[in-house]
Amino acid sequence: MALIHVPEQMNNAEAVGKEAAEMKGHRQVAIVIDDFGNGMTGTPEMMQLPVKFTTAVMPFMPTTKQDAELAHKLGNDVIVHMPMEPVRGKPEWLGPGAIMTSMSEAEIRKRVEAAIDDVPFAVGMNNHMGSKVTADERVMRVVLTVVKERGLFFLDSRTTYKTVLPKLTAELGVPLLSNQVFLDDVYSTNHIAKQVGVMRKYLENNESCVIIGHVGPPGKMTASVLKDAIPRMQADTQFVRLSDMLVPSAEQDIIPHPGGNR
Repeated sequence: MALIHVPEQMNNAEAVGKEAAEMKGHRQVAIVIDDFGNGMTGTPEMMQLPVKFTTAVMPFMPTTKQDAELAHKLGNDVIVHMPMEPVRGKPEWLGPGAIMTSMSEAEIRKRVEAAIDDVPFAVGMNNHMGSKVTADERVMRVVLTVVKERGLFFLDSRTTYKTVLPKLTAELGVPLLSNQVFLDDVYSTNHIAKQVGVMRKYLENNESCVIIGHVGPPGKMTASVLKDAIPRMQADTQFVRLSDMLVPSAEQDIIPHPGGNR
C-alpha cells in the first residue's frame, strides 16, 4: 500500500485551527498579585488560587526567595516587583533597593541588576508604587535597558496616566503589558467584588484583561473573592500567566490609573 505524505505545514495549520476553535469565545485574564516577599497576610491563600497567575515579588525581603521558588514550583510566572519612587506616599512603603529619580544612571542600573539577581526565576518586572519614576524618561530608559538585556518583559502597573512606558518600550523593543484594573485599591470585600465586575465589563469589548491584587492588608479578602469568582468565569474565560499574553507588538489597550499615593 502506498503511503500518502501529509505536508508538515498542513498538520501545523490544522493544529492552529483546532486550537483557535477551542479558544473561540474565551477571553483571557492575567491575575497579578503584588507584594510577595515579606511574609504578608494572604500569602498562603493566594498561593492556593485554582488557576495559574503571576507572582510579583519584592527584592531583598525576608521571604523573597521562598515565595519566588514556591510560585515557580506551582507553575506561576515570577516577576520582580521593583520599588520605585512615587509622587506621594511614604518612603518607608518602598522597601530596600528602591529606584529614585535623583539617582545617577549608574546607580539605577546597579539597583535594577541587583533586584533581578535577587528574585529567582524572574521573567518580567513591574513597578511597586512608582508614579514619579514611570513618568521620568531618563530613569525609565535605564531601567528598561537592563530589562531588555536580561530578556525580561515589563508590566506597567499604571499608577500614573503620565507613564512613559508605551513610548520607551516601543523604542527599545521591550515587551510591554499594562494593568487594566486594580482589584483592591480599597480594602473591602464589597469593593473587590465590584472591581471583578469592572473586569467582566471590560471583557465584554476586549479579548484580554490584566488585573492586579495584593497580599498584605487586603490579601485574604482578595484571595477569597477571586476563589469565588474564578469557577463562575471559567466557562468563557481563560486565566493565564502574563507571559502567555505577550505579543510581538508593544501596543496594548490601556486604561489610565491616576493613583496618587503609588
